[in-house]
Amino acid sequence: ASRITHKLIHRANLKAIRKLTAIGQRYIVLKYATLDLLAILPTFKVGPYVTSTQGFIVIEIIKAAGWPIWPIIFCSIVSLAIIVERFYSLRREAVVPKHLLAETINKLKTVGASQDLMSATEKSSPLGQVFVAGLKNLENSKEAMKEAIEEAGLEVAQEMERYLTTLGTIATMAPLLGLLGTIIGMIEIFGVSTSTGVTDPAQLAHGISIALYNAAFGIIVAVPSLVFYRHFRSTVDSLIVQMEIQAVKLVEMTHGNRTN
Repeated sequence: ASRITHKLIHRANLKAIRKLTAIGQRYIVLKYATLDLLAILPTFKVGPYVTSTQGFIVIEIIKAAGWPIWPIIFCSIVSLAIIVERFYSLRREAVVPKHLLAETINKLKTVGASQDLMSATEKSSPLGQVFVAGLKNLENSKEAMKEAIEEAGLEVAQEMERYLTTLGTIATMAPLLGLLGTIIGMIEIFGVSTSTGVTDPAQLAHGISIALYNAAFGIIVAVPSLVFYRHFRSTVDSLIVQMEIQAVKLVEMTHGNRTN
């Protein structure tokens, strides 16, 4: 009985020791984690963004990237401005109004090709400019009216493609600017070694920052620019097709070849 009792007490002691050990380990981990957190917290500040005092913010990144980043930033500003402007200018309802053809035909039947009608139609939209080119040749032959519409259509198409060449150029040029920054950073990396073979860690880190940040920023600017360039090209092509369809309908309806 005494042996059994001794074994039970021994097992209970082992379990208690294990529990105390686990609790002690958890306490130690929690203690050091708390100390680490308390050591880290002073390096952070509360604001619109949680940022460390070492300067991992946009301005500090730009400083770390060096002077090659500025052409990329300029390209990003121009690209953003073009994207916003083209989104506003290439709205389908602003370029090809849905009911403009019907309204123009109705006014032609009621008041004729008056100066007020042409002025209002021309100011309404790019499609209105094409219509007015045809209405000015309403008394001429059908072929002459079509030629006038085609000429006006070319001018309107060129206006809709405005700035798209610049956007495509930025999409191509931004990665090259990033590559230029990478090369400059690599030059600085290889240039930090002295004749004695001693390397300055700060200069080495600066060269790496220039190389990596410029490459990343170049790609960040190029990808959206390329996506929106292709999007706007497709939008312009679609709008031109719709304008051609509406212009042909205008010619046919004004010459009595179709009713709708």
